[in-house]
Amino acid sequence: MRHQTIALIGGSGFIGSHLVNALVEAGKHVRIATRRRENASHLTLLPVDVIQADVHDPVQLAAFVSQADAVINLVGLLQSKRGTPYGPDFAKAHVELPNKIVAACYAKGVRRLLHMSSLGADSNGSSMYLRSKGDGEKVVRESNLATTIFRPSVVFGPEDNFLNQFAFLERILPVIPLACSQARMQPIFVGDVAQAFVNVLDLDAASGRAYELAGPTVYTLEELVKFSGAAIGKHAKIVRLPDILGRLQAMTLEFAPGPTLMSRDNLDSMKTPSVASGPMAPELGIDPASIEAIAPMYLTGTSSRSRFNAFRASAGR
Repeated sequence: MRHQTIALIGGSGFIGSHLVNALVEAGKHVRIATRRRENASHLTLLPVDVIQADVHDPVQLAAFVSQADAVINLVGLLQSKRGTPYGPDFAKAHVELPNKIVAACYAKGVRRLLHMSSLGADSNGSSMYLRSKGDGEKVVRESNLATTIFRPSVVFGPEDNFLNQFAFLERILPVIPLACSQARMQPIFVGDVAQAFVNVLDLDAASGRAYELAGPTVYTLEELVKFSGAAIGKHAKIVRLPDILGRLQAMTLEFAPGPTLMSRDNLDSMKTPSVASGPMAPELGIDPASIEAIAPMYLTGTSSRSRFNAFRASAGR
């Protein structure tokens, strides 16, 4: 079945902005919900509808998905106040919102739902984040909708808060105290994530499936920090922190002013390797790009902040 009108929730963020581009290139009509229109101002030059709506309000959410052929949910948080089994922010974004989205789809007759989760998501997982993501998956799986779940590892690309953050630290610090230095992850390019969504949107065989999304290489956290430094010509000394000092560092950062760079829950998440169980599913149609082919261009500023396929072209992909 062809799904032409797409209601995208969480479309103004890092991954969402790339997915909007990919959907538009595929000829889809995209509607983006945002609490404040200015949050999506970078997308208004595209042929999309930006709709100001509070998706946590069931009435506004139902109105937003009305007449859509498919709904895509990208909403996710990396930080929350603490709680059991997870904090209130994770509960609201990762569990309560999927429940409301499923209800809105039922109410408005929308049958297709694509949902962003995370590698390692598990209701009994090692962190609040992973437990809430696991419960969110359960909500989606147990619906009677035609659902597809995506479980990416860490996502990299221009404007990410991942490799860019490491590069920033390498630029300003001679020494980087690093917790969970041997945590394992398999980063995937944001353009590949976006294309995976587009490639299975209209694929009937993808209904009821959960897809792992991961790049070609597994790295430790320390290797990724070193790679980011090498890409910009900086080589800070990395000091591996034992667990107790890593947790003390994370607790300090949790209470520091400004955005939280690291939390105790982030450390708990890294106890679970963010690594795929096998190769990328062939129906996704993705030959995953490597960090080495993509990241140096945006870390060094040698490539403009253009749409993701420009990065592929520059890398000869």
